[in-house]
Amino acid sequence: MTALDYIQSHLDLPRRSIDSTIQLLSAEATIPFIARYRKDQTGNLNEVEIQKIQNLKIQFDEIEKRKKAILSAIENQKQLSQPLEEKIVASYDLQELEDLYLPYKRKRNTRAQSARDLGLEPLARALKEGKTLSPSFLERFLCPELPTSSRALELARDILAEWISEDIKVRKTLRRLFERRAAVKSVLVKAKAQDPEAQKYRQYFDWHEPLFKMPSHRLLALLRASQEGFVRMKVEVDPEEIFKTLEPLVVKPHHTHLGEMQLALKDSITRLLYPSLSTEVLGYYKRKADQAAIDIFAQNLKQLLLSAPLGEKRILALDPGYRSGCKLVCLDEKGELLHNETIYPHPPQKETTQAIKKIRSLVGAYKIEAIAIGNGTASRETEALLQKIAFERPPEVFVVSEAGASVYSASALARAEFPSYDVTVRGAVSIGRRLSDPLAELVKIDPKSIGVGQYQHDVDQSLLQQQLHHTVVGAVNSVGVNVNTASASLLQYVSGIGEKLAAALVEYRKEHGGFSSREQLLSVPRLGSKAFEQCAAFLRIPQSKHPLDNSAVHPESYPVVERIAKDLRMDLDQLIGNAPLLDSLELEKYTSEKLGILSLKDIVSELKKPGLDPRTSAKVLVFDSSIRKLEDLNEGMVLNGIVNNITAFGCFVDIGIKESGLVHISQVSDRFLSSVTEAVHLHQHVKVRVLEVDLERRRVQLSMRLKD
Repeated sequence: MTALDYIQSHLDLPRRSIDSTIQLLSAEATIPFIARYRKDQTGNLNEVEIQKIQNLKIQFDEIEKRKKAILSAIENQKQLSQPLEEKIVASYDLQELEDLYLPYKRKRNTRAQSARDLGLEPLARALKEGKTLSPSFLERFLCPELPTSSRALELARDILAEWISEDIKVRKTLRRLFERRAAVKSVLVKAKAQDPEAQKYRQYFDWHEPLFKMPSHRLLALLRASQEGFVRMKVEVDPEEIFKTLEPLVVKPHHTHLGEMQLALKDSITRLLYPSLSTEVLGYYKRKADQAAIDIFAQNLKQLLLSAPLGEKRILALDPGYRSGCKLVCLDEKGELLHNETIYPHPPQKETTQAIKKIRSLVGAYKIEAIAIGNGTASRETEALLQKIAFERPPEVFVVSEAGASVYSASALARAEFPSYDVTVRGAVSIGRRLSDPLAELVKIDPKSIGVGQYQHDVDQSLLQQQLHHTVVGAVNSVGVNVNTASASLLQYVSGIGEKLAAALVEYRKEHGGFSSREQLLSVPRLGSKAFEQCAAFLRIPQSKHPLDNSAVHPESYPVVERIAKDLRMDLDQLIGNAPLLDSLELEKYTSEKLGILSLKDIVSELKKPGLDPRTSAKVLVFDSSIRKLEDLNEGMVLNGIVNNITAFGCFVDIGIKESGLVHISQVSDRFLSSVTEAVHLHQHVKVRVLEVDLERRRVQLSMRLKD
């Protein structure tokens, strides 16, 4: 089987599309580049489909590598028979490969190995084959360590038990049984009963549920409760059902040594198979739960990164607080720090009048167009303060998530950018920049720290990191980057760039005062023709003399656009934005071996609205001014809110207080939803009704079903 065959067996995609994609990936083309600029070769595959092809190609290579290692190990033991070799070569299932290799794996000093060391393997084989055990035959195995025949038989059964546990048919059969019948049971650890932290897991103090029915978020929560020592959990399958299922595979109905074989089977189940398969099946469902949690996290992250930007505006950002005051910064249109200081409008200082005068003065002096307030402690009080100020030109006021701002402010990146300022100033700057351009600012922060998703610290960290990286790359390249203003943190995610080239671009920019054309990118040290091919169309140069340098049209397609303009007897500037004329083009006459109709349609679409940011514009949400804390809520209230997290079981909504409210999936819509994302997206403005307020646990249940 080839890689192409393997991938096609897993994906319902045209063989030609898969083959072309493999070739492009092998030539070091990036996924954003292939999806955007090689549609004609791939048959218009999207990024998700290309990513699946890449993952399956990696999986295929890993299987091939593992097969070679297994064949080599068995051959070195001089036990590689032709039938076994054929089975291994034909298998493309990693679990099956490990089952085939299991009997030949080097093991620690097991009970079976100790029995072999006493020379009992011939006795075990005689038992398995149903040979008659004469007294003289049994006497051959007696020695000081084996004074009786019954002791010899007992230890010989250890060898039989190991053989049974290593039988591929036995393991496959039991694996299927576990997948269908396994249940998770958990009980409270009595010593932890009075621990306040245990209460958040109290539903698992006496829990029993079929594993295959268990939602991913519940399994991850239960595993966390177990890991933290609040509950004991185990995977259960009826032992009698296991025995009845496996007995026909192991013991012939009229076996000479029926009793001995049954004892060996029971021992194998209890001591070897049950622990091994219960761990394996739990691992299988844990991996599925991990993937489900990571998928949700990635979806949330993408929505967060593509949040509506306010754009290039002068912003006053406030990181609110009580005793330590409100850190205030003023930023120019490019996000550069102009001014910073601390005001104390709230208790205990309560210097309200001075704070109002200071904010009003700064808004006028720095021509502030918008105010960003961090949504942490004292956020609502600070918002109320701003409403009292009589501005000459009232700026728009936005409440901005400050999740992860403290992580960024303490990072080496923030220290390098603001070496003369402390963490509080850096945090406030981050809040302001998030309003201006969320994507540019959030790429500086570890995605796990920006407050979306669940269980990100419990899932497979390698898989999480990989998928989140792909998500960030996809988001950055879908928007495009101004090469003359983007930070190295943002540039490194551009197709074909990476960390070192991003630093080289910034360095070149400093030395030469910026880029005046895409062609100039080739002057950057170590940025060769391949990197240029991958990155050029994702880098924008608004100041360039060539109008296409500020568009998503790839430089390789400039000649065809120039030819179109020539045929229409007009300049490029006249062609760009002329939608009626572009719609009237006969694109077929411009196709070539390298440029197909799909790419030409993309070019025309881009020429209609060159460089258009695909993100919407930021909008103000006004919270209910009478609601400042959980105690202000009453059942039945209808409030404005903003979706600030999405999980498998519902979404969390910020209603302007410290505690976000949960809207269970059943309360998101009047229709049935298989996923919350079918009805809501991150940062969506919604109206919610208060269903229940739990003051003891500081929780609030909400509903978006307002008609009920």
